[in-house]
Amino acid sequence: MIVAHGFADRDVGVFGLARTGASAARSLIAGGARVHAWDDEENARAAVSASGSRIMPFVKWPWERIKTLVLSPGVPLTHPEPHAVVRMARDVGAEVIGDMELFARAMCGGSKNSNVPIIAITGTNGKSTTTALIGHILSSCGYAAEVGGNIGKPVLDLAPPASRTAYVLEVSSYQIELSPSLAPDVAVLTNISPDHLDRHGSLENYATVKARLLEQTLKTGQVCIGVDDPKSAAIRSRFVSNGGPDVVPVSVGKVLGRGIFVLDGVLYDSRASHAAKVLDLSSAAHLPGAHNWQNAALAYAATHTLVKDARAIAEAIVSFPGLAHRLEDVGRIGKVRFVNDSKATNADATERALVCFDDIFWIAGGREKEGGIESLKPFFSRIRKAYLIGEAARRFAKTLDDVPHEVSGSLEAAVVSAYSDARTSKATAPVVLLSPACASFDQFRDYEARGDAFRALVAELAAPAVKEAS
Repeated sequence: MIVAHGFADRDVGVFGLARTGASAARSLIAGGARVHAWDDEENARAAVSASGSRIMPFVKWPWERIKTLVLSPGVPLTHPEPHAVVRMARDVGAEVIGDMELFARAMCGGSKNSNVPIIAITGTNGKSTTTALIGHILSSCGYAAEVGGNIGKPVLDLAPPASRTAYVLEVSSYQIELSPSLAPDVAVLTNISPDHLDRHGSLENYATVKARLLEQTLKTGQVCIGVDDPKSAAIRSRFVSNGGPDVVPVSVGKVLGRGIFVLDGVLYDSRASHAAKVLDLSSAAHLPGAHNWQNAALAYAATHTLVKDARAIAEAIVSFPGLAHRLEDVGRIGKVRFVNDSKATNADATERALVCFDDIFWIAGGREKEGGIESLKPFFSRIRKAYLIGEAARRFAKTLDDVPHEVSGSLEAAVVSAYSDARTSKATAPVVLLSPACASFDQFRDYEARGDAFRALVAELAAPAVKEAS
């Protein structure tokens, strides 16, 4: 655990007691704070009460003594309107921060006084894979990489710094809003496309929040930016001219005179006088598709400041085992392959999966994001049949038009039906693909629970086949 120092004998409010909130409460108590905590969910409250937090509705907190509110990133800060707890904090002049800010203050004390490198990754799509890949590269090259934040462990549950520690943090837009002191040595922006607009109000606001992480990067540091979308390219142009951290652009499909790029699946480094070949990414079995080429190129750019041996980085990229819920192979029954891409919570992410396969039996749906699946129409020819679940099922059915589809309703029904159709189809290599293009919250706690359920359903289908074979 990383202890949140600086709050000893002070009253601190913690609202929202899921992963990050519970972690923040434990960290604050370890630092001697008096924590007043609340969550609308009884189970969440019960899990934290044993830590020493004072559990009571936020309206009953001693607001006259509370100068800091630690807010769960999922609680509305500004849009569609501030949560009542945020308004109460502002009424008494209390700062509103998140767990990532507690980490920043614990590590940096308000100014950079630690030699422990911090690499922070944000963006719409690809940030989890890029984060995990950066951690894998550093671990493979002798660092004690602590990976967490918006992926895996909450940031305050990571180990305190030791010899050759490096922190690799996935940072969501929600967390950036609550982390004004987070000043990474290296910041990575993967890409920007419409997402979380209900929280940020507009694409412009969303892009502005994403860019804030780069603006907070140490002036002696580096920012790595995927420049293949207009918003990210504009952010890169602004950074090049402002005299801040070193800027490394990254592109897939476009030669860069000074940056990192991928052309025909080959990774090149052109930051010196000429473009040097680094790696043929076809050898990285768990990084299929152009979107993963971008992830690999960004990870290469971000780690090159710490690992000077390009060959060592390339070898680590090749050995990357992949990430759960991101184009994850979860089984094969006969000729049918099952792929779990539950992390694809918007259409852009699902597009990255659809381009990887032919003869797709596609499971999609959940809580719809703005724009639905209209942007996926150019890829409908790859879909043999779609199986629609959750709140978006009926609306997605209208968009699919001539694509064969059924409204399955539940994930269980969709998996059974998709397997039956794939198994009896004439396709030689059919793929049952869970890539929902939707949030999970209508039927599941989060995308991980949805992906775990898919994996379990595939295992149930496979069990009779395994028994018969034995």
